Amino acid sequence: MNQNTNQQFKKVAVLYGGPSAERDVSLVSGAAVGDALRSLGYNVMMLDPKDISDNGLAQFKTALKNFAPDVCFNALHGRFGEDGGVQEILEQLKIRYTHSGPAASRLAMDKVKTLNSFSAHDLPIARHEVFNQAAIRQQPTPSIARPLVIKPVTEGSSVGLYIIKAGDEFPDLSTWNFGDALVEEYIPGLELTSAVLEIDGVATALGVTELQPNRGVYDYQAKYQTGETTHVCPANIDQKIYQQCLAFALRAHQVIGAKGVSRTDFRYDPHNNRLALLEINTQPGMTNLSLVPEQAIYKGISFAQLVDYILAAAGRAE
Repeated sequence: MNQNTNQQFKKVAVLYGGPSAERDVSLVSGAAVGDALRSLGYNVMMLDPKDISDNGLAQFKTALKNFAPDVCFNALHGRFGEDGGVQEILEQLKIRYTHSGPAASRLAMDKVKTLNSFSAHDLPIARHEVFNQAAIRQQPTPSIARPLVIKPVTEGSSVGLYIIKAGDEFPDLSTWNFGDALVEEYIPGLELTSAVLEIDGVATALGVTELQPNRGVYDYQAKYQTGETTHVCPANIDQKIYQQCLAFALRAHQVIGAKGVSRTDFRYDPHNNRLALLEINTQPGMTNLSLVPEQAIYKGISFAQLVDYILAAAGRAE
């Protein structure tokens, strides 16, 4: 058995599952985290806040109070777990928790606000515009020329993603139920991602992975079904671009005020030597197909060590 290095923490509540469209992924992430924590000697309780009605939240709070964890490991993805909702509850209860706080979580969950923050700090982004749900349902005519990308402003894991290339029929969006839509220019080339991990209080970019989806689109299926995407880690790209990705990922982590761990996604057009940030994820997946654990292994950090580092960065509300 490995030994945990966070002697101040003995009891850990793993929050997983939840009410979002990414529930299934979170269940897998949380189970892997729970196994790793138990292997390190922690007393672990698995807690699934799938009901966030008033009654459901009351039961969630009661379960936390009864277990009285030293810290919560937040393995939730999407709505409630990633948008500041659960973070605010944990701060009210004065329970330590992993990953980013409410402000950074809300900012990163909103792709448009994130892009505006990146742009304000001179980080390169793609041209984009926003349509509300009513407008997107009426089949809008974007000012951005094809090829273009349509995706929800506040969903993760590429839920609701469309890529429309020249000659494609515009998709039927009459039943769009994802709220506001981000319409963004499509940058041809490579899909890249870089994770940032805080180790002993120092944020470090771990590496760069190129993602090669079999069907050409890195959507929900490509992310979470075995064999759908080839991961090249480290990415076989020009070293200058590789180092730019590391620097930009670290800067993005700092710009939004992320904590513990994050992952920044990029598009790179090698023909025009253009690199653009797409978004930052403050609750990256922890499954066997996930990118942060993969980059950690590339840097010689086991999955259990990764979980322990994330736990060590947990903060406390003032």
